Amino acid sequence: MKKCENAKIPNTFGIDAKAKLFIEYYSLDELRQALKEHKGERILHIGQGSNLLFTSDFNGVILHSGMARARFLDDETVEAQNGLRLDDMIAQLTDMGYSGLEKLSLIPGEVGASAVQNVGAYGVEAKDVILRVHTIDVETLEERVFTNEECRFGYRDSAFKHELKGKYIVTSVVYRVKPGDATKTREEIIATRMAKLPTVGEVGSAGSFFMNPFVPEEQANALLAQYPDMPHFPSPQGVKIPAAWLIEQCGWKGKKLGGAQVWPKQPLVIVNADNASAQDIIELAAAVSASVKEKFGIEIHPEVNYI
Repeated sequence: MKKCENAKIPNTFGIDAKAKLFIEYYSLDELRQALKEHKGERILHIGQGSNLLFTSDFNGVILHSGMARARFLDDETVEAQNGLRLDDMIAQLTDMGYSGLEKLSLIPGEVGASAVQNVGAYGVEAKDVILRVHTIDVETLEERVFTNEECRFGYRDSAFKHELKGKYIVTSVVYRVKPGDATKTREEIIATRMAKLPTVGEVGSAGSFFMNPFVPEEQANALLAQYPDMPHFPSPQGVKIPAAWLIEQCGWKGKKLGGAQVWPKQPLVIVNADNASAQDIIELAAAVSASVKEKFGIEIHPEVNYI
């Protein structure tokens, strides 16, 4: 176990925020020890910090997993530890001749976050390949396994963001895979993402900043009468309208506010273009949301969590 006081918190936005105490653990026993020692304190477990915007220093304990291994349980089941980077796992599986997760290639973040956030891209979500999620109860320190159904997955959502928030720490995720050559698909996904999205580690961002909104069919039809070329996708949740299209129609592509910028190649992304503060990013996001609401009557919400 490694402990560091007044430590800079790793986050892909590149925001300079510090934690009162940062702990990285390397086993379930070390995780239990950390939780026991700091019981009653403010605790936040993070992954790569790719979906977080720290608005100030964190007066508490940040936990991060150094557990980063994966193993086959059988020919079609892989269990991966929470600290393993999702894309590293997908790369390993692809190299070994397995498919199923390749459309999630290059999504920033670690395995644990894939279950909490239900990450997704190109028609595939984590919930489609997750069989079960292993956790530690923060209070009792006992292990509990959640089935796919018990995770209550939704669009970029899960029970771990609501009724189970702060009560359990995801320690590993079991995925369903299958033999098959996914090399070409993975390469195509990577090329597509690299062409329009900023490279994590080079440009500060959280990937997609906003979630795509769903609207009632009546509202979608009224908008289509005004905007016949509007992309739209019927679903059980309503009609999904790409937030990127809405934002671009409002003229935000490439626009800046302070050090924050709407990414010129993909308006769904907000980047730290020039030493942006968290407030710069919050204000830009709010301005973008307000203009979409004014023009289309649609509310778009951040996928990023403000801490």
